[in-house]
Amino acid sequence: MSENRMIISRRTLLVGGLGMGVAAGATGLAGCASGESPEQTARLLPSAAPLPDRFNRPFAVPPVKRPAGKADGATRYEITQRAATVELLPGLRTEIMGYDGLLPGPTIKARRGERVIVRHRNELTVPTVTHLHGGHTPAASDGYPVDLVLPASGSYGHGHQSHTADGVITRGVRDYEYPHDQRAATLWYHDHRMDFTGPQVWRGLAGLHLITDDEEEALPLPAGDRDLPLMVMDRSFGADGSLAYPSLDPNLASIPGVIEDYSPGVLGDVILVNGVPWPVLEVDAVRYRFRIVNASNARRYQFALDPAPPGGTAFVQVGSDGGLLTAPVEHNDLVAAPAERFDVVIDFSAYPVGTEVTMINKLGVGSTDAVLKFRVVRKAADESSIPAKLSTIEPLRPGPNAPVREWRFARERNEGRAHWRINGLDFDPARMDAEPRLGEVEIWRFYSDLHHPVHVHLDPFQVIRRGNRKQGQYDAGWKDTVDLRPWETVEVAVRFTEHAGRFVLHCHNLEHEDMMMMAAFRTVG
Repeated sequence: MSENRMIISRRTLLVGGLGMGVAAGATGLAGCASGESPEQTARLLPSAAPLPDRFNRPFAVPPVKRPAGKADGATRYEITQRAATVELLPGLRTEIMGYDGLLPGPTIKARRGERVIVRHRNELTVPTVTHLHGGHTPAASDGYPVDLVLPASGSYGHGHQSHTADGVITRGVRDYEYPHDQRAATLWYHDHRMDFTGPQVWRGLAGLHLITDDEEEALPLPAGDRDLPLMVMDRSFGADGSLAYPSLDPNLASIPGVIEDYSPGVLGDVILVNGVPWPVLEVDAVRYRFRIVNASNARRYQFALDPAPPGGTAFVQVGSDGGLLTAPVEHNDLVAAPAERFDVVIDFSAYPVGTEVTMINKLGVGSTDAVLKFRVVRKAADESSIPAKLSTIEPLRPGPNAPVREWRFARERNEGRAHWRINGLDFDPARMDAEPRLGEVEIWRFYSDLHHPVHVHLDPFQVIRRGNRKQGQYDAGWKDTVDLRPWETVEVAVRFTEHAGRFVLHCHNLEHEDMMMMAAFRTVG
């Protein structure tokens, strides 16, 4: 595949959505005006379509992608990004932008150390960029926001204005190479096009990417049909079943951003699990492993079980963003910000056969207060267990002279407009805001004004302090996304390895990301 280097340009001012007054911003940011929890920095977009009854559609597992073949020591896959019409709400047809026309896209499964090349073909009408979230990936394949894949057919003017950056542009196809030199973990891939990540993920460009290894497979954790993904996302729908989203440019061609009321973030009123609204999963009275991925644009969740297991703990966490924990951690609820992953075990043997158990969302209101339902249908043999020791994690220990970098995430006003910024700067893909050295442990401090799920590309980090405390209850293990809460400081230790080049960190509230809350850094040898 040939690659032409072209100049990409970016606007200097935000369009439309961020020019809001302080009063409107305060209401929308809390989410209170929409009837949603104040634990959301976002606003509810109500559906015009009638919402379906909950808990009457069967649970589904996204299909596993078959390799296209092997060549030159690599396993090769081919994925087509295309429009498709699917039934998400009963009786209505919804057009999506999907990997292979699916929502979610097909799951890629790989082993640690297995070199994989995924060829993405863009048969959409807009440019795309694919990012493997959580991947330890060379810069050329990480999905830098201006490394666009233009549509395979037709002419397209990408429409960015002002700021310039030297992007690597291809037409039609691009090969993304993943060496998988990392621990077993639950990753996901999604669109990362500059200025348009929010609407393009909302329309369907997201899928699972799972890595396994010998260490994980040697553990007696639930496996096979009892190891299931829960890719959770909220969406809203028009009266005709179309996906509703408040884009300033519904064609996603040239004008970025959302209408004013939704600049804090967009919340949907339909909860999809693996693309199914409020599904029902029949389970044996045994342990199950669930890989929970918060694939929502802006919604935070607080998962719990109703009823709670008699005399037990709802969730036993065995893994985080970056794979296995050192030891299990018990939780009665889980707070998950956008892009965070929680690998948990639920033991249904605590419930009598015939019990219906709802996974609720304590941060939801109305239709969003529940996620899915489990029906305990039979007793069964269970050879699984949860060992006291899961893995070994090397602690990152910054030295006394370790570099310290500070990143302030805040909404600021400039020339009458409110900007989502890092360190008071709008994102410029041509500007490098840090140059960490490969192999060196650094301290990064994140500061916030509101809820900001902070995601760092290339390598995971370890949370070492949250405010005046050490790790929070959800901070164990290797993380690549951390839930930064209002007026909070989180300190992490990070070490970048192997891959020199340019990467980004950003808020994973996708509306914030699209509206400039992103910064670029270059790793150097």
